Amino acid sequence: MTTSIVLFNRDLRVHDHPALAQAVRQSERVVPLFVLDDRITKAEHTSPNRLQLLVNALHDLRASLRSLDGDLIVRRGDLPTEVMRIAQDTDASVLWSSEDVSPFARRRESSLREACRVAGLELRLTPGVTIVAPNELQTSTGTPYRVFTPYWRSWSAAPRREVEPVPQHVPLGDGIDPGEIPDPDVLSPGPRSLRLPRGGEAAARAQLSALLSQPPADDDSIEGSSRLGMAIHFGCLSPREVEATLQSEPGYVELLRSLCWRDFYHQFTANQPNTTTSDFRPRGIPWRRDIELERAWKEGVTGYPFVDAAMRQLRQEGWMHNRLRLVVASILTKHMGIDWRVGAAHFNRWLVDGDVANNTANWQWVAGTGTDSRPNRILNPVRQARRFDPRGDYVRRYVSELASLSVGQIHEPWLLDPTHLSQLGYPERVLDHEAAAAAFREGVRSAKV
Repeated sequence: MTTSIVLFNRDLRVHDHPALAQAVRQSERVVPLFVLDDRITKAEHTSPNRLQLLVNALHDLRASLRSLDGDLIVRRGDLPTEVMRIAQDTDASVLWSSEDVSPFARRRESSLREACRVAGLELRLTPGVTIVAPNELQTSTGTPYRVFTPYWRSWSAAPRREVEPVPQHVPLGDGIDPGEIPDPDVLSPGPRSLRLPRGGEAAARAQLSALLSQPPADDDSIEGSSRLGMAIHFGCLSPREVEATLQSEPGYVELLRSLCWRDFYHQFTANQPNTTTSDFRPRGIPWRRDIELERAWKEGVTGYPFVDAAMRQLRQEGWMHNRLRLVVASILTKHMGIDWRVGAAHFNRWLVDGDVANNTANWQWVAGTGTDSRPNRILNPVRQARRFDPRGDYVRRYVSELASLSVGQIHEPWLLDPTHLSQLGYPERVLDHEAAAAAFREGVRSAKV
C-alpha cells in the first residue's frame, strides 16, 4: 500500500491544495499532518493574535478533512522529528508539502530534506503559497525583479496552473491517533486583540463570497478593503483560486495588483533572504532610539489623530488598511527617525495577516532602504488624513476623545486652544511634521557626506 504524508503549513484548506490533491491521486493512503513547531510557538515575537487564528483554522481544517473520511493529525515539537515519527508509524514513502520563502521556512525545509534523505522518504514540494512561483520570473538579464511595474507586466502574462478541486475522499485509514489541537491560551498566554475575526477556511470562503456580492470598493476608501490578507496568509484561501475568481469579475484590478504585490515581495524575499533583518539598500541613515516616542507611536498617542486611530485599531482588531500602514510607518521612520525594524516587530506582534515577506519588504519600502525608487518620500499625516478620512469618521471611531470635533478641527487638534485640548484628554503632538521631515532629510544628506 502506497502511503503519503501531506504536511500542512501555510496552506490550511482543502480547496485548491496542490499537495493534497496530488497525494490523493497518487496514493492509496493519505496522512494529513500539521506540526505545531516549538520554534514558532515559543519564539520571542510570536503573535498571540495569529496563534488564536491558527487554532481556529486547524479546527476548521480537521472538520473539512473528516467530512472527506480523513482527519488532521496534529503533533507538537520539532518538525522534522515529528514528521519522521509519523512516517515510521504509517510506513509512508512520500512526503508532500507546499514551498515557502521566508528564511525560517527555508531552513526548516532544508532540515526536513535532510531528515527525509536519511529516512529514505521522498520529499515532493508543490506550489500553493504564491500564484507564480518565486523563481519563475526573471528580468531580461536573468536576475530577479527588484521593481514592481515590470514584474507586474511579466506576472500578468505568466502561465497559471489549474485550480485544483476538493478531493472527494481522503483515504486516511485506521490506527492513527489524531492528537489534540491545543487551546490558544496554552500556546501563548500573552495579550491579544479583543476584536479578532474568526479564522479558518469556511469563514474565509464566506468572506470572499460576501466581497463578491457587493460592488467593488472605491480604491481611495480605507473602509473598503477586502480584508482577505489574513485568510491568504494562513492559506485558508488559495491566492491562485482568489485570482481566478476575481478575473471573472469586473472592477477588481486593484485587488489583483495587491495579489501581485504579494508575489513580488515573496520572490524578492526568496532571492534576498537577509532583507528580513538587514537593509536591502543601506543608506547610512542615523536611526535613533527614543523609548518615549516609540511608546507614543505604539499606543496611539502621538497627537496626530489619523496615526493614533490606526495604531489603536491595530491593537483592538489586529489589522489596519494598507494606506494606514504606510502612513504610520512613515511617521515612525521619517519623522521620528526610528529604525524600521522596531516598527516591523510591532506589526508582526499584532497583525492577523503578519507575513514576513510582505511586512519587512513594505517597511523597507517606506523607510527608504528597500525597493522604492523614491526613497526620500515622506508622507504628510495631515494631508493623508484629509484625503482618506475627509469627514473624520475613521478618527472618531478609534479616537473617542475627539468625537465632538468638527471636520475642520479633527485632523489638526493642536490648533485648538490648549485648555480645550487638555479637557478633551488628548495629547499634544510629539513632533512637528515639517520640522521632523526636514531634520530627517538633513540626516540622510549628512550620512552621504
